[in-house]
Amino acid sequence: MALPRIPSDWPGAAASRGVRSGGIAWHVQECGSGPTVMLIHGAGASTHTWRHIAPALALDFTVLAVDLPGQGFTTLPDPSAASLAGMTAALVRLLADMGRVPAALVGHSAGAAIALNLAPELPAPPRAIVAINPSLGSFEGIAGWLYPVAARLLALNPLVPGAFARIFGTERRVEGLIASTGSRLDAGGLALYRRLVADRTHVAGTLAMMARWTLGPLLDRLPAIAVPTLFILGEGDRAVPPAQAEAQARRMPDATVVRMPGSGHLVHEEAAPAVLDVMLPFLKAHAGRPPAG
Repeated sequence: MALPRIPSDWPGAAASRGVRSGGIAWHVQECGSGPTVMLIHGAGASTHTWRHIAPALALDFTVLAVDLPGQGFTTLPDPSAASLAGMTAALVRLLADMGRVPAALVGHSAGAAIALNLAPELPAPPRAIVAINPSLGSFEGIAGWLYPVAARLLALNPLVPGAFARIFGTERRVEGLIASTGSRLDAGGLALYRRLVADRTHVAGTLAMMARWTLGPLLDRLPAIAVPTLFILGEGDRAVPPAQAEAQARRMPDATVVRMPGSGHLVHEEAAPAVLDVMLPFLKAHAGRPPAG
């Protein structure tokens, strides 16, 4: 099993390495020191989504970011690992094989759902969870029809990922996809997503995830997840309605909601300083280093 090769110009490449675990060749990035904070990206993204967040967190924490199975530079040898339950189990094994016990989990969109699902499965529960625009219901906007349709087609025709990559991997199409989420990224951010969307393997992994996306069991267990949880919601999110996530937060024993005006689904990329202003104090209070002495 070959380990992934990471382009030298990929964000955070200096912190990248490959890890073999559970039959998967993982791309992980690790930097900083202190209690471990694990970062989990959303559907169709990769570790690059944390390029503005990870360096700031690394001043106080050990930051561990991963590409989910089939996305970015992580392999997907078994499509069943692309489900919410499959990814959760794969991450539990990865953390065990790496000898890591996260003090906190941070997830975006579908990655936030994975973080919430992962928390009760760890040997020791995390001390904090941050859910950024969590996907805890149906997708809206273009993703609401594009992902399900493409996922169904994938089950019928293995050539779909290549066609998707060709059609949507253009600069104009990628800009339109990002804009449909309510976010605006700079040219550098758009270029990174274009590279991912133009990658047939990444597209196949993303569609495999969407084809198997089932939230019922997680939603049922939310009231039992007592870990202090911070919901950060972009008020302009057109992919996952803020009200949807806010309703789920009310079902949890210890959840706090902060709304970010003027930002969309990729709030942590387009407004990283504002997100860090909210996230860092929360993480330091619940998962930071204990006081000396």
